[in-house]
Amino acid sequence: MSESKTTSKAPSHIAYNVRDRKDGEAFWTRIGSAWQHADNKGFNIQIQTLPRDGRISLRVPSESSK
Repeated sequence: MSESKTTSKAPSHIAYNVRDRKDGEAFWTRIGSAWQHADNKGFNIQIQTLPRDGRISLRVPSESSK
């Protein structure tokens, strides 16, 4: 299987660890980045830390997350 190439050096998505708090709000911590494959059928994901709880959410970068 050949490796897909990414189309940009800037990540297409940001990875966050999302933990729900008791007050109903969510606490988001940036934990990595993702780059979409050139064929748009997958991602390369680079995680700096693995969460022990919560979930991982991939989001399109906003101006405040760059």
